[in-house]
Amino acid sequence: AEELDEAMQRHPPLDIINTFLLDGMKVVGELFGAGKMQLPFVLKSAETMKAAVAHLEPHMERVEGQEKGTIVLATVKGDVHDIGKNLVDIILTNNGYRVINLGIKQPIATIMSAAREHGANAIGMSGLLVKSTVVMKDNLLEMVREGFETPVFLGGAALTRAYVEQDCAPIYADGRVAYARDAFDGLDLMNKVVGGSFDRHLDGVRARQAARRPASNRRIGRPGKPAAPVDPAVARARRDRFAEGVSVPQPPFWGPRVIARVPLKTLVPYLNERMLFQMQWGYRKEGRRLADYLKWAQRNLRPLLRELIERCEAEQILLPQAVYGYWPCAGSGADLILFDPESGDEAARFTLPRQDAEDGQCIADFVRDVGSSERDVIGLQIVTMGQRASDVAREWFAADKYEDYLYLHGLGVEMAEAMAEYTHKRIRAELGFAAEDDRDIARMLQQGYRGSRYSFGYPACPNLEDQVHLLRLLQAQQIGVELSDESQLHPEQSTSAIVLHHPKAKYFTV
Repeated sequence: AEELDEAMQRHPPLDIINTFLLDGMKVVGELFGAGKMQLPFVLKSAETMKAAVAHLEPHMERVEGQEKGTIVLATVKGDVHDIGKNLVDIILTNNGYRVINLGIKQPIATIMSAAREHGANAIGMSGLLVKSTVVMKDNLLEMVREGFETPVFLGGAALTRAYVEQDCAPIYADGRVAYARDAFDGLDLMNKVVGGSFDRHLDGVRARQAARRPASNRRIGRPGKPAAPVDPAVARARRDRFAEGVSVPQPPFWGPRVIARVPLKTLVPYLNERMLFQMQWGYRKEGRRLADYLKWAQRNLRPLLRELIERCEAEQILLPQAVYGYWPCAGSGADLILFDPESGDEAARFTLPRQDAEDGQCIADFVRDVGSSERDVIGLQIVTMGQRASDVAREWFAADKYEDYLYLHGLGVEMAEAMAEYTHKRIRAELGFAAEDDRDIARMLQQGYRGSRYSFGYPACPNLEDQVHLLRLLQAQQIGVELSDESQLHPEQSTSAIVLHHPKAKYFTV
């Protein structure tokens, strides 16, 4: 504050922002793009920028339209993931743009209304789910019907550049749609929009696209090649072959059971620190060998992790809970069938994809056939970090605590995965084969155990809608987990899975 007061003796406040602070943020962006600055330091710079602007604003005469431009940001309908969108908000706001951040689960009518109301120069739509990519495309079609020509940026983990440029751009307003890989891509695109070079940029994109032959005709959000018909006799023979020499374990109980609360420190051994530090917190290796990076992380990042875990425990920010249980099951063709433990009636049925290859795999192959004299056993589980994790993260974001927000969000995501590992470990122990786990925790976390845990939305069991059976059977409301109309788990940091005990059951793609 003293330095800013001193600077105002020599420069008008607006000049300090536009000349010194924005130039500083430009350097930050260049360093990040060149791999010379870690993401948390970018956010710390943004916090400093925000605080400086807040100190200078009372000394400035407010002029309408003072910002460089306006963008409306939203996570699309049915998607609750907002970390990527909020990082775009941080970077654009601190580079002089006015950001209208609508939040999560936004219908296109709300997005269009906000764009009209605020005279937006651009619209940014984000989403993490594969289903969200379809929603984005539908949104573009609705915007065409409403006569929109505003530039649109699309971003999110499930998107690819090819899907945006080949599937989305051609259907909207002379192709005025661009792919934003990250927050600084969003900044670059926004600079092009207000600088008048966005359409020229898209001409270059189309020229490069025309010079390349598409690598694949498959598109995100569209079904792939139809599955070949399943010969029931072949599927049964495969299951019978897999069953040889593999006994069915006896579970200690049937139906659901709640794990009411697990101390965070109990989950730490199951925490994938590499995923947390590199993928969630954004600390790059910067050319170091993995072993050297992990040593550096142990010295520099583990103290941050311990401090955050202690805070989350003291303030009850992360509240790990789970519900899990066991059901009799069998396979039929490509169907996995669960039975009521008491009546023996069918309780749920999952139709699962099979690899399109000779002797192709399907999850339903790893259990006894429905015609067998013996029923198999399957585990189901749902875990959550609780709603407070998301609520506090949004509070910190709103309070401009950007670095803390990143750390908390990342820890919540990885702690949910750790809770899933912890619950799966309990299932293996109760079924009597946890002793087969790899004793090295890092290898154990890479499926170094018997059987496998499959989550919906991945290739081997892609239908998110099938989670409705898990929530019903496990009575997930006991731990506050529910399914949205778009088949997404709430709270955000929750996961579900089916657990198979067969030694051959491992991850595979379809």
